[in-house]
Amino acid sequence: MEGQSVEALLAKAEQEEAEKLQRITVHKELELEFDLGNLLASDRNPPTVLRQAGPTPEAELRALARDNTQLLINQLWQLPTERVEEALVARLPEPTTRLPREKPIPRPRPLTRWQQFARLKGIRPKKKTNLVWDEVSGQWRRRWGYKRARDDTKEWLIEVPGSADPLEDQFAKRIQAKKERVAKNELNRLRNLARAHKMQLPSAAGLHPTGHQSKEELGRAMQVAKISTASVGRFQERLPKEKAPQGSGKKRKFQPLFGDFAAEKKNQLELLRVMNSKKPQLDVTRATNKQMREEDQEEAAKRRKMSQKGKRKGNRQGPGGKRKGGPPSQKGKRKGNLGGKMHSGPPGLGGKRKGGQHQGGKRRK
Repeated sequence: MEGQSVEALLAKAEQEEAEKLQRITVHKELELEFDLGNLLASDRNPPTVLRQAGPTPEAELRALARDNTQLLINQLWQLPTERVEEALVARLPEPTTRLPREKPIPRPRPLTRWQQFARLKGIRPKKKTNLVWDEVSGQWRRRWGYKRARDDTKEWLIEVPGSADPLEDQFAKRIQAKKERVAKNELNRLRNLARAHKMQLPSAAGLHPTGHQSKEELGRAMQVAKISTASVGRFQERLPKEKAPQGSGKKRKFQPLFGDFAAEKKNQLELLRVMNSKKPQLDVTRATNKQMREEDQEEAAKRRKMSQKGKRKGNRQGPGGKRKGGPPSQKGKRKGNLGGKMHSGPPGLGGKRKGGQHQGGKRRK
């Protein structure tokens, strides 16, 4: 009986071992394709078992999924392993299958100015514990934030410094200083974001809260402040010799939301008519005025050119007339002195007597 019991136990153990091997050993006609980097297994075998299962293939699907998962786990146990914090992990290879993504892979966050400076100088951040001992309360509290250690905002009495005004509210001063620190941190955060995205700094059109401003920045900030009114700076007070702001723009005018529906309908129909018309719309009055203006400009240019030519010709004849006996007006004057009275006549005719005819054939009155 004892021999039979030992043989039965050995047979049972062999049967259990065979069942275990059968659980981890899976036979496939076509081997699976594995991408261990993505923990992916592709089964190319035809689903003949599913076709024979009928209308309810749930059990066959579970068996197929179990076999494929077992093959994937067998491949993972063949990878090199390492121990990380008392845990045995496998080092996965690089993935070979490109999986589709809804969004692109996020880029690494750019470094801030302090991080760049720390990397340049070799400064490494020191890890600090989140909890510190608070001697006032006798408890371990957070270093920062709500219910932190050495929280000075809970004090009901503040000592006034010797150099401060004794009538100044120290509680309001502390609150204002905290608001300024928060605003400064927010400004630095926005500057880091703008620098990372290579954008213009948010305070380029105004004044910086800290630091010195140049003359150009002050002038730009003053101009922006003047035209930032409802009238676009038209009724703003100016200095005695201050010039009007340039490039202030025009105030936009919008149509009311509720008004004359007939006028709106007319405008929409006119717009549709212009869009559907094949011939371009011509403003006859504007075209005529433009043509007349161009003709007047051409005539004025011709007259100016002729007057310049006449001046140049008169300048050439002047010296020759002087050698013959002086200017024409002086010649007529000498004749008049010799012959008696002389009446005024056109220059260069020698002072004709009364009753004579001029070159034009007209009798002088």
